[in-house]
Amino acid sequence: MYRGITDFKKGYHPRTNIVKDWKGYLVADSHSILVRWRNYFSQLLNVHGVNDVRQTEIHTAEQLKPEPSAFEVEMALEKLKSYKSPGIDQIPVEFIKAGGRTIHCEIHKLIISIWNKEELPEEWKEPIILPVYEKDNKTDFSNCRGLSFLPATYIILSNILLSRLTPYAEEIIGDHQCRFRHNG
Repeated sequence: MYRGITDFKKGYHPRTNIVKDWKGYLVADSHSILVRWRNYFSQLLNVHGVNDVRQTEIHTAEQLKPEPSAFEVEMALEKLKSYKSPGIDQIPVEFIKAGGRTIHCEIHKLIISIWNKEELPEEWKEPIILPVYEKDNKTDFSNCRGLSFLPATYIILSNILLSRLTPYAEEIIGDHQCRFRHNG
């Protein structure tokens, strides 16, 4: 019924499993389409041409920040949005929120381990990316954006980092930039 209403409003657009390759030729077989999507998002999301990246020693007058507290993990958990698709781990946010103290403590241990190792788990480096079309021509890759499905634990760590970095960013940005700021 919903598809019928949408088709009536926007006009019927048949689903297509045809995309253009990098030369502009149409490709129809599923393997070639998946390879094309992988190459497209790889080029779009990865930095290319940076060959000389050296580790530099950081000299600061401040002490390095301590590892995340259990309270910070709880606050980051509260920020998670429910009813979202899970990442590669297939663990829904609702399960983590309902898991209680035991699961929250295990997530805290995981985050502390990652914090101390200063290395993300390999599974977190490969998100599930779903293309979402913004315009009518579904054969052209420039008409879409990628929607990433990340593990909830990754988002928890990201929220902790964001809450720690926001005061520094606010201090650096000042009152000059307001478009891409929280409550800006």
